[in-house]
Amino acid sequence: QVQLVESGGGLVQPGGSLRLSCAPSGRIGSIDHMGWYRQAPGKQRELVAIVRSNNSTDYADVVKGRFTISRDNAKNTVLLQMNSLKPEDTAVYACNVMGQLTPGSFFTSWGQGTQVTVSS
Repeated sequence: QVQLVESGGGLVQPGGSLRLSCAPSGRIGSIDHMGWYRQAPGKQRELVAIVRSNNSTDYADVVKGRFTISRDNAKNTVLLQMNSLKPEDTAVYACNVMGQLTPGSFFTSWGQGTQVTVSS
């Protein structure tokens, strides 16, 4: 089972920045997609950003221009740089990684989630 280790998050004032990091532990053959999702109280979980194995990215419209997702393939790490944060960005952010343990043995794993609170 692939476990994800997340770091970052916390409390920040509107307009501030935070960086989230996520890396899988254990032996992995390859990683396909790495992404961040968030869920605010009373709302459904939504995709924030995703980066694929070819480094192509997609973002939720509400974060475009403010958030940047990147991956370090050597370290199997995905980063989410969040700038110009707004109170509506407040949510629990969770990392998702999809890949293969061995060729043809696919996995998808979720991080435990980290709280991001944007408030003055």
